[in-house]
Amino acid sequence: MYKFILGLYCFIFIPSCLSFYLPGLAPVNYCKASETTSSSCKSDVQLYVNRLNTEELVMPYEYHHFDFCTTDESASPVENLGQVLFGERIRPSPYKIKFLENQVCTPLCTKTYKPNDAASDLKLLFLKRGMSLNYQHHWIIDNLPVTWCFLVDDSVTYCNTGFPMGCFMTGVNGLDGACQALVGRGNTRPEHYYLFNHVDLKIIYHSGEHEEWGSSFQGNGGRIIAIKVTPRSINHKDRANLKCDGIQEPMSFDKEKLSNPVDVTYSYSVTFERNDTIKWSSRWDYILEVSPQTNIQWFSILNSLMIVFFLSGMVAMIILRTLHKDIARYNQIDSGEDVQEEFGWKLVHGDVFRPPRKGMLLSVFLGSGVQVLCMTVVTLIFACFGFLSPANRGSLMTCSLILYVFSGALSGFVSARIYKSFGGEKWKTNILLTASLCPGIVFAIFFCLNLLLWAEESSAAVPFTTLLALVSLWCCISLPLTFVGSVFGFRKRAIEHPVRTNQIPRQIPEQSIYTQPIPGIVMGGILPFGCIFIQLYFIINSIWSHQIYYMFGFLFLVFVILIITCSETTILLCYFHLCAEDYNWWWRSFLTSGFTAVYFLIYCVHYFNAKMNVNYAASTFLYFGYTFIMVFLFFLLTGCMGFFACFWFIRKIYSVVKVD
Repeated sequence: MYKFILGLYCFIFIPSCLSFYLPGLAPVNYCKASETTSSSCKSDVQLYVNRLNTEELVMPYEYHHFDFCTTDESASPVENLGQVLFGERIRPSPYKIKFLENQVCTPLCTKTYKPNDAASDLKLLFLKRGMSLNYQHHWIIDNLPVTWCFLVDDSVTYCNTGFPMGCFMTGVNGLDGACQALVGRGNTRPEHYYLFNHVDLKIIYHSGEHEEWGSSFQGNGGRIIAIKVTPRSINHKDRANLKCDGIQEPMSFDKEKLSNPVDVTYSYSVTFERNDTIKWSSRWDYILEVSPQTNIQWFSILNSLMIVFFLSGMVAMIILRTLHKDIARYNQIDSGEDVQEEFGWKLVHGDVFRPPRKGMLLSVFLGSGVQVLCMTVVTLIFACFGFLSPANRGSLMTCSLILYVFSGALSGFVSARIYKSFGGEKWKTNILLTASLCPGIVFAIFFCLNLLLWAEESSAAVPFTTLLALVSLWCCISLPLTFVGSVFGFRKRAIEHPVRTNQIPRQIPEQSIYTQPIPGIVMGGILPFGCIFIQLYFIINSIWSHQIYYMFGFLFLVFVILIITCSETTILLCYFHLCAEDYNWWWRSFLTSGFTAVYFLIYCVHYFNAKMNVNYAASTFLYFGYTFIMVFLFFLLTGCMGFFACFWFIRKIYSVVKVD
C-alpha cells in the first residue's frame, strides 16, 4: 500500500519538478520605450488592483464595487484555486506607467455625484462606509505589493502592503490622529469623510548594468525592487489645470446627503528612483522583515522552544525510568517461587485491547486525521524549501487542497486497518463515512458561509464554478482514492495484538478525581497548546489582519515539537490510567491530545474580543464559521497524533512482559 501511495505521488509531482518553474519568480527587465525595439525588455509597467479589505469587517470587496476608476477587466490574470478561495481578485487598472518616465499630477478619471439621484446616493454611501471602516487598497506592480510606509513611534519605518482608501474624522480626541496626519491637521473637520483620490507612486529599481542585458542597456533599464505609495486627498476644482504640490484643499464629504453636484477627480504622480545596493532577489526583505513585532517573535519562539524541549525531556525521563522498573518487577522471578503477583497496568492485559464503543466513528476520525497530518507535513516541507513563497499568491492554499485530496488513499487505508482491528464488518459504511463525514462537515460549513458572502456581494464569495470544481475533486479523485486505500486496508490481515483479550470484561475500580476521564482529557491539551500558542498568534494575525506569514522554518520546528508533545503527554496520561486499572484508552488517547483544539478555540475567542473591532453580525458569523473549520481540522490532526503514539506505546509495553 505504501509503495502504491509513493508511486502515486511520484507520478503526480515528478513531471512538475522536471518542468520546474515558479510563477512570479522570474525577473522582468524594464527599459525606456526607445530601447524596447532592440532589447528583450518591457517599457509598460502594469499596475494591477486587488480586492479591498479591512480588519474591522471580515468581508472583502472587489475594486469595482467601489466607485473608482476602472478599465476593461477581460485581460485579468488567471487566478489559481487558492487565490479564488482566499478572495483575491486581481484586475488591470487604468493607470498608465512607462518605465523611467516621471509623471506629475496626471488625471485618471472624474466621477460625478448628483443630489436626489438614487444611483449616486448608493455609490457615495458605499464609499463613505468603506472610509469609515478603514478599507484598504492592495495594488500589485511586477508581482510585488505596493507598500505604504510610515513611521512607528517616530523611530521605526513600517511598510504595510495596503493603504487606506480614505478616513473618517469622528471628532473624538485620540481617535483621529492617523486621519489628521494623512490629510493635514489644519484641513480636517469633525464628522467628515476624506477620500484619498490622489496617489504619489515611487518606483525604486535596480539598474540594468548586467552582462546578459547588453552594454547598450546600461542606464536605461533595470528591475523593479520596491514600489511605495503615499495617498493624499485633493479637491481638484479646476480639472483643466490640476495641482498636486504643496498643501491643497482635501476632497471631503459630510454625513448628510448631497445638496449640490460633486465631482471627484482621481489623479496620480509617478517618480522613479535608482538603487543599486538592493538586489532583485532581496526585494521582498523590506516587506517581510521590517515588521515592528519581528524581534518579539524571534525571542518568543526561542523561549517557547527551550521550555518545550525541557518539558519533553522531563516527560520522557519519567516514562523511561518508571517503565524500566515496572517491567523489571513484572519479569522478576524469586528463587524457588513463581512470578510475582500481578499489579498495576499488568492486571488489565486481558482487556487493554478490547474494541471500544463507537469504533466506526473513531476509525473514521483517525483516517481523516492522518489525511490532515500528511497534508500538513508535505505542505510545510514545500514551504520550507521556498516553493510556496509570498510571490506565488494562492500557492499555499492550492498545494494544501491538492495534497488533501490525494491523501484520501492514506485516509482510507488507515481507517480500514483500524476498523478491521476492532472486528468491524461494515466495510462499505466505513469507506463511505471516511470519504464523506469530515470533508462533508467542512464543506457544509464552508457552503453556508459562502451563501452569506454571496448575499453581501463580497469578493470572498467563491463562484459556483469553483464550488463545482471542489465537488469534482472530491467525487473524481478523493472518493476513488479513499476506496482504493480502504480495499488495500481490508485485504491485509488484522493487526495482531501482543496479548489476548478476555471474553468477560474486567470491572474497572472506582477512580480518583485525577484519573477520571474528563480531568485527564482537559489537562492533556495544556502542554501541546503551550508550545504553539505564540505561533498561533502570528498565524491568526496573518489571516485576519491581512499580514504576510513567511517564517515556515520556525513553524515546521514548532510543528515537530507539537507532535512530540502531543505524543508524550498522551502516553504519560495513558500510563497513569492503566496503572489505575482503567483500560478504556482508545477514545481517551484521541481526545486527550485532541483537546488542544478546544484551547485553540478559546484563544480564537480571546483574539476576537481583544484584537478585532467587529460590530456586525455577519462578520462575527463568518469569523467563527471559519474558525470552527480550522479548529475541527486541528482536532483531527492532534487527535491522531496522540492516538498512534499511545497505540505504539501500549503494544510495546505489553509485548515485553510475561503474561500467564
